[in-house]
Amino acid sequence: MPSEKVLLAKQQRVEELTEKLKSAASGVLVDYKGITVEEDTKLRKELREAGVEYFVEKNTMLRFAINNCGLSELDKVLEGTTAIALSKDDQTAPARILGKFSESCNGERFILKAGFIGEEIYDENGVKALSKIPSREVLLAQLVGSLQGPMQKLAATIQAIVDKGEVA
Repeated sequence: MPSEKVLLAKQQRVEELTEKLKSAASGVLVDYKGITVEEDTKLRKELREAGVEYFVEKNTMLRFAINNCGLSELDKVLEGTTAIALSKDDQTAPARILGKFSESCNGERFILKAGFIGEEIYDENGVKALSKIPSREVLLAQLVGSLQGPMQKLAATIQAIVDKGEVA
């Protein structure tokens, strides 16, 4: 039977995890078994630079926190080694970075388990699909690029009319 002090520490950790999950825009759970320390260090650096918090947590603690947040569908993937990546801002950053890393490991040593965006739960295939979505900045650049072409054509047409002197 755990002592009251140990039990209190575990309850506090579950509360901390619950708050982290509630404040996160998105998250991804992975099985990290088999990666080297060097690979893990490089991955953590990339995640940190993207503003993603990545840590290893006991499945029992995660299970309590996940259930507290209403994400109980994630319960079924809480087996074996589990790490979680959380982002407060970019909804696709955890999936994008971890998906790319999983591909570099051929999906064998580093396995995507599941993920979430808000209250929407994604299985392994859903997380893989999310990982293919470009970053917000890239999407905005693509939008601007697609709008720029028609505006340039309109400006050129107006300039041609002005040059002909047809406008008074």
